[in-house]
Amino acid sequence: MIEDDVQGWVGTRRWVEGALAPGERIARVTPLKGGWTSQMRRLDIEGPGAPYALVLRSFVKPFYRRHAPGLLAREARVLRLLETTAVPAPALRAVDAQGTWCDDPSLVMTHVPGEVRVGQDTDVQRRLTLLAGQLAAVHAIDVPETGRERNWQPWTAPERVQIPATTGQGALWERAVDTIRREAPEHRSCLLHRDYHPGNVLFTGTGTEMAVSAVVDWVETSWGPADLDVAHCSTALALLHGPQTGMAFADAYQHAGGHLTTHDPDHLYWRLLDALAFAPDAQKVATPWHELGRTDLTPDTLTNRLENYLHALFDRYA
Repeated sequence: MIEDDVQGWVGTRRWVEGALAPGERIARVTPLKGGWTSQMRRLDIEGPGAPYALVLRSFVKPFYRRHAPGLLAREARVLRLLETTAVPAPALRAVDAQGTWCDDPSLVMTHVPGEVRVGQDTDVQRRLTLLAGQLAAVHAIDVPETGRERNWQPWTAPERVQIPATTGQGALWERAVDTIRREAPEHRSCLLHRDYHPGNVLFTGTGTEMAVSAVVDWVETSWGPADLDVAHCSTALALLHGPQTGMAFADAYQHAGGHLTTHDPDHLYWRLLDALAFAPDAQKVATPWHELGRTDLTPDTLTNRLENYLHALFDRYA
């Protein structure tokens, strides 16, 4: 299917085909599920060097269109960096961060075989182990000082946290907010994905043959504490699979060779700083998970899991 009749596609298609080798063209366009901030399409290419597939990311929502120049330029730089490492990721093919030639700011990258897996099945533990090992490998990348991305930015603050209106655990939320009412702890910085969670990792194979085929969505890449990436993935796992899975991720990360702060109050700060950014509910970020089949993740389920996760964090680190 060619989407020539869809508003906002014609100019972008012309730009993409201009970046292809002579004689190549887009033969089929397939919307991809699982995205929230941007529109994702798979482009099947035919011609002398084909068949092969590309992935097109376009920022179409007004908020993200405004921030697209920085986001897409950042992702382009990081994808070039990753080509020199062992971290599996798509390769950059073209970028129009300003939307100069495209209908929307866009980036084209290679299509990597694999799929997002967020199911509540027997492979959860195997996926957790692979997620942890892959994140440790990302954090181990040696980035020259001149090539480092922006410093990390918090996604919430004490005065911005919205406590769920229906909660019966107001004291728990107030305690969590009070815990992040301090200066950020001193830390050793490394390359952060900054949005590392199961929705941004592709898998292939099953059982012992399961493997990570790619880590995607590098638009938020930053320079900061490893604890923050671990915190983000831990929160997502707690929402997807329950607090115990969320709590297990940091241990798996360290077992894989990753390094976290040894000072529990500091680690708790990073974990809560991330978890509180999901308040008052996580329904918004769960929308892509619903598209991937996790319709069991209702607002009440997500709120209960987030609150139980906060309890577990205090029990272990406070």
